[in-house]
Amino acid sequence: MICGMDYDSFKQTTAAAAPPAGLSAAVEALWWDAKGDWEKAHERAQAQDDAIGAWVHAYLHRKEGDQSNAGGWYRRAGKEPATVSLDAEWEAIARALLAAT
Repeated sequence: MICGMDYDSFKQTTAAAAPPAGLSAAVEALWWDAKGDWEKAHERAQAQDDAIGAWVHAYLHRKEGDQSNAGGWYRRAGKEPATVSLDAEWEAIARALLAAT
């Protein structure tokens, strides 16, 4: 886990003014999204140029309402487009990324 952080601990950090140190750009993007800063989240997702960054990028464009753009990012991530709520998708991505490190 990133900095020994599980999902619940990560979720609690979103009450802080800044993300904790040691997060990947993709996880930091989720953090900024939880804070309501889509632009910063998008910037951080773009900074991670791999399938994980593409997965978060896809979620962000889905949240934005740009399904066509989101679809391209889901394909790049090797993921099927999400059909669950945005909150459920955010949680699923966060849990997967935190468990993978």
